[in-house]
Amino acid sequence: MNILLITITYPPEIGGGQQWIYELAVSLQSRGHEVTVLTGYPRYNLSVIPPQYRHGWHMSEDLGGVPVRRIRVPAFPRSSKLARGLEHFAFGAWLGTAALFAPRADVALVFSPPLPLPWFACLVGRLRHVPVVVNIQDLFPREAIELGMLTNRWLIRGFEGMEREVHRMAAAITVHSPGNREHVIRHGGAAERVYVTYNWADTDRIRPAPRQNDFARQHGLLDRFVVSYAGTMGWAQDMTTIVDAAECLRDRSDILFLLVGDGVQKQQAQARSEMLGLTNILWLPMQPAAIYPQILVASDMSMINLNAHLRTPVVPSKLLNIMAAGRPVAASLPAESDARSIIDEAGCGISVPAGDGQALAAAILKLAAEPDLAHEMGLRGRAYVEAHFTRPVCTAQTEALLEDVKTEYRRRRNGSS
Repeated sequence: MNILLITITYPPEIGGGQQWIYELAVSLQSRGHEVTVLTGYPRYNLSVIPPQYRHGWHMSEDLGGVPVRRIRVPAFPRSSKLARGLEHFAFGAWLGTAALFAPRADVALVFSPPLPLPWFACLVGRLRHVPVVVNIQDLFPREAIELGMLTNRWLIRGFEGMEREVHRMAAAITVHSPGNREHVIRHGGAAERVYVTYNWADTDRIRPAPRQNDFARQHGLLDRFVVSYAGTMGWAQDMTTIVDAAECLRDRSDILFLLVGDGVQKQQAQARSEMLGLTNILWLPMQPAAIYPQILVASDMSMINLNAHLRTPVVPSKLLNIMAAGRPVAASLPAESDARSIIDEAGCGISVPAGDGQALAAAILKLAAEPDLAHEMGLRGRAYVEAHFTRPVCTAQTEALLEDVKTEYRRRRNGSS
């Protein structure tokens, strides 16, 4: 197959989503398909923009044996909610237009959010007679509404209408959990065209290892019980609850909170920790992708956390990476999150109510006091990922779906001609 992947984010940008899409592209290419990635110029989670990306409006390159075509999308302030919304439309319009001139494809796979991107891509797919599969990672506009980022009722109606149109136009829709599938079906998706294809953890790149690595030595972690959070610190991630948990444990000098990443909420959370005089938090900027596995295994346990107002069934991608590293997880999550069912079924950690810093602190204390239990949870998490969420298994599911969509689309076109 000739496959076109359309995404707003891609390496060298750093993050779980970027790495996952890159691994998918490389895996599909290695299976004999011709893959082309259409994306923007990198700018997120990079302390320094590499020189080749600082100038020009379009470029082509090769990453991991996969051709990548980039178009520069206007940059908007990340701290402004209105600007973020305008940026979403800009990505849709710019990349949608670029898709008109992309290499001919048998099928296109577009990643959402932002919602305008699959909307434009589906329109282009109709013009070019290419079936479009939409992979939904976050449910927009539902999440923005729940987080208070989207309050204007006319905008909400407009985005909900766009969401229904995407669900109607897409040849197929993939989501990463059963709860997300139910949401899509309730909002106009035909049940027979909505599939659960799980994200994965790269169990070769991330695997259990001793804590005594270069990262741990460099940052003085060897003599502490390390509780880590590594990733985006945005509106959906409730960093306040982590700071609250650290405050509850401020007298436990043996426990260190290692918080690695960046995002629009980091500065506020960091300022609050300084106001409280907390010395048990080590704040670090986003680290290169190659360092990420070292961060996980340098930890005794890791955290995932979501805003208490977020009622959509989100499964943070970092959960599977923590499990792959063989570390137990303390999860501060709303009851609706499908991540809770994964943690319960795998037996790989402790879930507590979102927004409850005391409960999160209690979970951390329990695992710190029971190292055998923590170790067993880590082993169970690794075994569960190996059984259900490996890169080859999940890639094969996506490959089969794309093949089916291509075949069905051709059958219908031939039957109607």
